[in-house]
Amino acid sequence: MKVAFISLGCAKNLVNAEQMMFLTRQAGHEVTGEPVGADVCVLNTCGFIETAQTEAIDHVLELAQLKAGGKLGKLLLTGCLTQRYGETVLAELPEIDGILGTGSYDRIVEAIEQVAKGSSPHYFGDIDRTNEEIARVRATPTHWAYLKIAEGCDNRCAYCVIPSLRGAFRSRPLENLLAEAEQLAADGVKELIVVAQDITRYGTDLYGHRRLGELLEALCKIENLHWIRLHYLYPDEIDDALIAVIAREKKILKYIDLPIQHISDTILKSMNRRSSGGEIRALFAKLRAEIPGVVLRTSLITGFPGEGEAEFEELAQFLTEARIERAGVFPFSPQEGTAAVDLPNQVEPELAEQRAERLRAIELDIMEAHCESLLGQCLEVLCEGFDEDEGCYTGRSFADSPDIDGRVLFTAAERPAAGTFLTVRITSAQDGDLFGEAE
Repeated sequence: MKVAFISLGCAKNLVNAEQMMFLTRQAGHEVTGEPVGADVCVLNTCGFIETAQTEAIDHVLELAQLKAGGKLGKLLLTGCLTQRYGETVLAELPEIDGILGTGSYDRIVEAIEQVAKGSSPHYFGDIDRTNEEIARVRATPTHWAYLKIAEGCDNRCAYCVIPSLRGAFRSRPLENLLAEAEQLAADGVKELIVVAQDITRYGTDLYGHRRLGELLEALCKIENLHWIRLHYLYPDEIDDALIAVIAREKKILKYIDLPIQHISDTILKSMNRRSSGGEIRALFAKLRAEIPGVVLRTSLITGFPGEGEAEFEELAQFLTEARIERAGVFPFSPQEGTAAVDLPNQVEPELAEQRAERLRAIELDIMEAHCESLLGQCLEVLCEGFDEDEGCYTGRSFADSPDIDGRVLFTAAERPAAGTFLTVRITSAQDGDLFGEAE
């Protein structure tokens, strides 16, 4: 059969889709990214917040039109949306022919073959079970890839449903990760992006102590890897030893993705975060001091229950002073099944959005100032290809994670291939993107 795969949401979800594609291809089916003409389309969903759920439903309705027009056979839904809402998904979206939860990715071939025969599989396995070591058909460009080092989460933040969708935190064995990274490097991967819901916790469940630093040192010894990027580190799990590894190892990009969500002690406590505002400030100062030129990324939530004007102003002032180069700002979105839904002093959604807009304006000024500070400098850039619309080449610097941050647009005397590293002199900046000339 011809089986199409579409994956929504985060990088960790994409890795699961890549694993399902491998199993599907291994079973003898053709794997494609185009649903038109497919016998089965697998839609791997995100169900984290309302916007992600809406995106998934919109995709279902679009694929349903293809089915109605005879351009698509069956539709199989997988991922966090199905795990979160279970049988309700089928009741409300009759266009779907079958569903898999996040504990049943390894049953994808069985599910595909069942829906093709007219059955309606409903597979919901144990989300806390040990990780399956499954190979992948990568959906990312040949020169960069994700390395998912753990599944699930134990942090239990008051606003987050991830533990109920993905289960407890489960580290993958270190030797398996190194073997996968070696293979990725042999396949041409130059940039390895280390991902998990909380990479700083790596090893605590499997070995009894944190082993992220040890893993990173081993990854740095893989010859063909050039960049190693880290997503996501949690403030309370970062220690001096890990900071030293990041500062010392040249392959580890000086780009720290550190979601803090807020700075007010009151709000952090309500969020069930383990760091205080003072500890976060001290950590940011330490990172700036010990990793020269580090670029920091974080995520912030406005309008969390109990956030008054004083708490919000503290957050706005912190962002202004900390000069965080990359910050995603989101208004609080109440999620059914989380502790935050029942907290007192809920903030009106309109006010939460207004506060988010104010922080975004502050962040825009910070980002533009950072870009302007790079004018005249030479940056190492990973070429992604030629942008026909812009009429020049496009790439990323160490400060730019794919699909999240800005780009470096540049001209070159000779045509560089995607995956090539070049030195680019920055000549201008606009809307978070840098422009320059390859030397």
